[in-house]
Amino acid sequence: MPWLQIRVHTTPEHVPSFEDTLLECGALVVTFEDVHDDPVYEPDLNTTPLWKNTRVTGLFEADADLEHIRSALKHKAQLVNQPDIDLKIEILEDKDWIREWMDSYHPIPFGKRLWVCPSWRDVPDKSAVNLILDPGLAFGTGTHPTTALCLEWLDSIDCAQKSIIDYGCGSGILGIAGLLLGASTMIGIDIDPQAVQATQANAERNQISEDRYEVKLPPYEGDLEADIVVANILAGPLAELSGTISKLVKQGGLLALSGILESQAHSVVEAYKPWFKIESITEKEEWVRIVAKKL
Repeated sequence: MPWLQIRVHTTPEHVPSFEDTLLECGALVVTFEDVHDDPVYEPDLNTTPLWKNTRVTGLFEADADLEHIRSALKHKAQLVNQPDIDLKIEILEDKDWIREWMDSYHPIPFGKRLWVCPSWRDVPDKSAVNLILDPGLAFGTGTHPTTALCLEWLDSIDCAQKSIIDYGCGSGILGIAGLLLGASTMIGIDIDPQAVQATQANAERNQISEDRYEVKLPPYEGDLEADIVVANILAGPLAELSGTISKLVKQGGLLALSGILESQAHSVVEAYKPWFKIESITEKEEWVRIVAKKL
């Protein structure tokens, strides 16, 4: 059975109005998308920011009353004083949407040894270090340049028998990669309870024994230190938390920072100079990774 898809362009303050109208008209699902590729970086906790130009899409059964939906949307546009809603109507062919979504994820190599593989795909190289990871609630599948930069770095260094802290662990991908690459223990730290759940689930999926990892929500007790610390968050928090993150690295230990745009690298470097010697700055698609050694 084909489907009817109806799209409206609007601004964040009017999104709830158009969402309600689409649902009242019988939409089975309503989604929000960015129209002009404006990034929304890490939001404040318990907030859901939208883009300045947002596309609201309703999906209907093919026999839905199109004229009624069109009329309701135009009436809502008048009420919110937005006459130009750029209404688009499309017929979608029927598909196995779950299969379509799953087919878009493939195993990805990082460096010489490491692969990140969705659980429903065969691993390309059984002799490689294969991290099984499915897209889920928490950020981090390896597809973003900042995550890729960190994974490539972990693959390039000797993790054997080292301790790792994954600061802002998200899905746990970086800390778990370190464990699979030979690290002895990993501590994941994140402010989001969903990240804690995701990291624990992904560690179990990769058959990491419970005595090798721990996931914490701040504030955490005791003095934590590790041979290797990775922090893939954002430039602002990285600079603000430089004192906190620096304390997590053992003397002579390594620190990898990412989530940083090229234009922000200098300010982050300056924030960590009191404690670290900067060893390298690596760029990928306008994002950078900073690697430093604790003095």
